[in-house]
Amino acid sequence: MNSFLIVLFVIVLLIILGLIYYVYLYNKINETIIRVDEAENRIDSNLRDKYDLIVKCLSLLKNKDDLDNKVFKEIYKLKARKISNFDLDRMLVTAHNEFSVICNKDDKLKGNDEIYKSNKQIEIIDEELVTLRNYYNANIMTYNKMIKKFPTIVVAKIKKYKERPYYDLKDMTDDDHEDFKL
Repeated sequence: MNSFLIVLFVIVLLIILGLIYYVYLYNKINETIIRVDEAENRIDSNLRDKYDLIVKCLSLLKNKDDLDNKVFKEIYKLKARKISNFDLDRMLVTAHNEFSVICNKDDKLKGNDEIYKSNKQIEIIDEELVTLRNYYNANIMTYNKMIKKFPTIVVAKIKKYKERPYYDLKDMTDDDHEDFKL
């Protein structure tokens, strides 16, 4: 009877240690998920601010031909569409570049204080976005590695965690090399 209690005690102890280790791994994965979500939220907020600044700049354009630009029409339609932050970021960069070209051609727009201030704010947002993208991608890399390696893969399978894309939508696991174009 005494050996039975010892075996039972060892089994219970191993189960408790296994549960503690599971909780440790679960928390480790969730810490990374929280960092990724935080970066996503900050990126989203910065993209919204950048969108508002670009729309503000576009409202200052006097030339109707400039506003008929296909890129600018798409920018105005964005509020009604649901697109990913990846796509929004690309569209905003394109719109800002188009707007910069127009501003460089027009001396009145070059000297406009509102446009100058908005462009400076956009530059600050762009710098922060670069930092946030790097932070996001570093944490996504950590997360993707964790859900593929033992022992955290056990927790990932139980919780049904899936691999997540990098901010630039590059998929390192596929054979599509087109997503690496600059």
